[in-house]
Amino acid sequence: MPAILPGICHLMFENENLLAWAVYAVAALGCLLVWFRLTRWMWRYVREPLRVLVAVLLFSPTIVDPGKELFAPAIAVSALDILFKVGNNLWRAVADLALYGMIAFAAYLVFVAIRWPIERWWKERRQARLEPEEEQDPRTLREIMDDGDAEPTYAQHDRHGMRVEPRL
Repeated sequence: MPAILPGICHLMFENENLLAWAVYAVAALGCLLVWFRLTRWMWRYVREPLRVLVAVLLFSPTIVDPGKELFAPAIAVSALDILFKVGNNLWRAVADLALYGMIAFAAYLVFVAIRWPIERWWKERRQARLEPEEEQDPRTLREIMDDGDAEPTYAQHDRHGMRVEPRL
């Protein structure tokens, strides 16, 4: 029985670590959703990088014990090391945050570079659909009336898109 006990303890500790990560992931997702609600009023090109920054801060892991391969949230490790002034994990956590931040912002910039021409094309397409197909005559009604007869015919009415009132 004593030979089984270390295996069970190791399994329990590993499951506790996974359980802690699951609880943290749910809480971090809730915080991220609240952050999305708080930043929805902002201009898009300020809001999106702030959301990426908070996602990196909440979801980037750092290694705590290299021998056991135990990970913890980098922001939590940084906060605890600063608060209690113990351990040497602060610089490792900050380096991991910086690395994950650079990767996330590079991916965001690629996303923006792909999205930008698509949005411009979509906007031009929408404007072309909303604009009338025929080009309107830039002349005033008086110029149109002076060019032709005193009273325009039905063809002139249709071509110029004006309303013709009968003379009394």
